[in-house]
Amino acid sequence: MPAIPSSLLHLKPLFFSLPRFSSPSLALNRARKFPIPTINPRSLSSLSSAAAAAAAAQSTGDNGSGGGRSGALASPPITEELQKIDVNPPKGTRDFPPEEMRLRTWLFHNFREVSRLFGFEEVDFPVLESEALYIRKAGEEIRDQLYCFEDRGNRRVALRPELTPSLARLVIQKGKSVSLPLKWFAVGQCWRYERMTRGRRREHYQWNMDIIGVPEVMAEAELISSIVTFFKRVGITASDVGFKVSSRKVLQEVLRCYSVPESLFSKVCIIIDKIGKIPVDEIKKDLKSAGVSEEAVEELLQVLSIKSLTKLEEILGGAGEAVADLKQLFSLAEKFGYAEWIEFDASIVRGLAYYTGIVFEGFDREGKLRAICGGGRYDRLLSTFGGDDLPACGFGFGDAVIVELLKDRGLLPELSLQIENIVCALDVDLQGAAARVASILREKSQTVDLVLESKPLKWVFKRAARINAHRLILVGNSEWQRGMVVVKILSSGEQYEVKLDELV
Repeated sequence: MPAIPSSLLHLKPLFFSLPRFSSPSLALNRARKFPIPTINPRSLSSLSSAAAAAAAAQSTGDNGSGGGRSGALASPPITEELQKIDVNPPKGTRDFPPEEMRLRTWLFHNFREVSRLFGFEEVDFPVLESEALYIRKAGEEIRDQLYCFEDRGNRRVALRPELTPSLARLVIQKGKSVSLPLKWFAVGQCWRYERMTRGRRREHYQWNMDIIGVPEVMAEAELISSIVTFFKRVGITASDVGFKVSSRKVLQEVLRCYSVPESLFSKVCIIIDKIGKIPVDEIKKDLKSAGVSEEAVEELLQVLSIKSLTKLEEILGGAGEAVADLKQLFSLAEKFGYAEWIEFDASIVRGLAYYTGIVFEGFDREGKLRAICGGGRYDRLLSTFGGDDLPACGFGFGDAVIVELLKDRGLLPELSLQIENIVCALDVDLQGAAARVASILREKSQTVDLVLESKPLKWVFKRAARINAHRLILVGNSEWQRGMVVVKILSSGEQYEVKLDELV
């Protein structure tokens, strides 16, 4: 067979491809009949440059976005030489090799078990959603953190940065075909292009629990109880973690006193959420720029510094919804048995525009980590997507911060690989027999690592130690002829023969 010119090894299918043949020999014969022309590598360079220029022109011209946030797909550039790829995952993302995957599986199992204990049903949504789901209010941090682009059908799409809007979309889609209340949970991957710190990545997995159709504070109390239950399961105590609780209605009542327009409320919440993250003078400046009077700014910041529900009641009075809701929540916390976990903090507002009532955040009492989880009531979210509003509340709980907390507290579990049996044939001719032994055990729901090659016993014992096998099953010639196998208990060294039909 004549040698294929080296230049052809680097061609992309856009310019040349061999037809598919069911027979390799037919393909070679056709290749001989129709010799492939040698292509000058320089011509490929010019083609590559032209393609790149065309793609650049399309991204800045065709979609009208100026290329700023556009993610329109274009043909990949043509390269003349194979290059080594960076074997690290993209910045801010993670691989999950087996040891990391075992930890993730353990964590997700606890998320799911707690949700099951509270009677919630699991749901999921596409990772790729319409960008419109997340473009709500100007100034929301999440707007500038989207992984968004235009797909080949000229639709604006985004990798989901959170799960709640997808939940709202599904609730609207189902309409009256589902009966209320809905108690749904999800564990899904989310994407945000943000500055990375400890416990903050550009992709993470999030556990959400949401209750749709219950207007009473009992729903928020139940959700906080579920998080406390999770913490207890993994060894976290009230001395490690607490919940800061407040209500968006506190802000509403203060702003109403100073005739601040309702239209500014969401913008004010987004600014207030930055307390503790940027200097107070910048907070004041941003509030004044938003249209809040200087007198209102001072009063607002004074109220937001309150850490006592009694003090808040002195200022706002006991007749308002904010104080009434919060007093009921603290009373329910006593009944649920987690009063020591929660505390009032008027500065907690959460940064997302859709919250309408009680809001809460789980925090590390040592102050080393960012918020562990957070949530609240969002009674008016569905109408922003064209649906009929329903009372709703929920929380999001990321996988990254909790792992850091468990590391700090020495609570990460030992999750080594555990295999019940390792099965090995002592002769290459007995590999089929070993496969039969493995199948018998697997049908009895036992885990089996079958040695797939002819290996010396020294290697097999090392392998057994690495996978923490409970026992070694050897398939030898003389034993097999008698319908027996050799079983060795690796922890004790005990060894015996057993009939194949009695192997359990």
